[in-house]
Amino acid sequence: VQLQASGGGLVQAGGSLRLSCAASARTFSSFPMGWYRQAPGKEREFVAAISWSGDRPYYADSVKGRFTISKDNAKNTVYLQMNSLKLEDTAVYYCAARASHSTVAFGVEEYDYWGQGTLVTVSS
Repeated sequence: VQLQASGGGLVQAGGSLRLSCAASARTFSSFPMGWYRQAPGKEREFVAAISWSGDRPYYADSVKGRFTISKDNAKNTVYLQMNSLKLEDTAVYYCAARASHSTVAFGVEEYDYWGQGTLVTVSS
């Protein structure tokens, strides 16, 4: 399974970005998906996850109410809509996939496949 994340960039605080993660697998519809981020000098942290069916999203407290994860199984793509961005949202964002039909997970070690990361920089 190959995951290709895109959509990162430079944005002012308060602005919005939408990240995309395209998957190569024909069985994408059976994968729970997650978004993680890693800021310089910090560990990779959970941002959001969504069930394989796409109907159950989960969020870290730090992004709840500002970020929205969604999954389009017809396009083999998962999205992360990021609104009201803050300086502390600056990080490299990674998408990740779990094994087919597994439950949603929150630990980095529980994901089987990772994308290459896309950089989000929020400026003041």
